[in-house]
Amino acid sequence: MKKLSKVLLRIFVYFIIITHILVWIYRFLPVPFTPLMVFRYIEHYSEGIPFRYHWVKARNISQHAYLAAIVSEDQNFFKHSGFDLKAIEKAIEHNKRNTRRKRGASTISQQLAKNLFLWPGRSWIRKGLEAYFTVLIELYWPKKKILSTYLNVVEMGKNTFGIEAAARKYFRKSAAELTAAQAAQIIAILPSPRRWSVNPPGPYVQRRSAWIQRQMRLFGGTSYLALNECCY
Repeated sequence: MKKLSKVLLRIFVYFIIITHILVWIYRFLPVPFTPLMVFRYIEHYSEGIPFRYHWVKARNISQHAYLAAIVSEDQNFFKHSGFDLKAIEKAIEHNKRNTRRKRGASTISQQLAKNLFLWPGRSWIRKGLEAYFTVLIELYWPKKKILSTYLNVVEMGKNTFGIEAAARKYFRKSAAELTAAQAAQIIAILPSPRRWSVNPPGPYVQRRSAWIQRQMRLFGGTSYLALNECCY
């Protein structure tokens, strides 16, 4: 038992050291791939669906895409430190009343943690690791880096990852050139990018995109980003 305890302790210490180093490295370097990308590549390999992933620098992403992601996915992004406790409370209350349509409360930081480091699926172990990596990301990365990396790696269609790949696929332009309407249309398919279509958009995506654009205007447009010293 003593030997086993020592081995387990050593594994735990190595895990802590390696994960801290990895998160720190990713603060400065592009992400080459994520576990989900590998999983999807293998899943779609026999179908002949091309794999699309193009990392771009933060300045090469449209301001409209940053704002659309915030108003759609995490309106308290600049206020929390990784976990939106008020949103979690509201989600719990909603899910108690509604057994059919469950509401999530994951922040952009949490979504990035699971996209960047974890495998697809749901379990308490995975949820615990998601929380752990969320803390590390918020500890080491500025908000601008969190948001730009999220937009670079998040799944945005079958075998399509990141806002640059999505912009090229759906609108034949770069992520820097996206209009407010186009950015909202792409973000509208999250968090079910393989279920909904960006172009042509179905009724749900049209409604969702229109709602996102209204929220973007209510937030004051891209000047909201400048007020929070982000994404310029």
